[in-house]
Amino acid sequence: MAETDEDRMRALEARSAAAKSRAEPPRKHMDEHYSQAQLAWRMVIELVAGVAIGFGIGYGLDWLLNTGPWLMIVFLMLGFIAGVKTMVRSAKEVQEAAEVREKGTEDGN
Repeated sequence: MAETDEDRMRALEARSAAAKSRAEPPRKHMDEHYSQAQLAWRMVIELVAGVAIGFGIGYGLDWLLNTGPWLMIVFLMLGFIAGVKTMVRSAKEVQEAAEVREKGTEDGN
């Protein structure tokens, strides 16, 4: 029996798919979701960035306008507020994603 090109092509595709499925490493939990430590660092960085940017703007304006520490204090507070708002927004995003995942697992059962 002579194999046709179509039969050989199907056999090749089947072997290729089998090799790909063996080659893919199984996904770990850490690959799919952020760990708690990563989330904590993200929030700390967001807060520190807000404070640092506020400090930089305030200090720069104080230096340019020769107003003393007043603008630095104001912008430091504004930077802190912005950092906290960003942290809250990030926490809300993580919570919503967890709720979606949780709802998806409940619907799947």
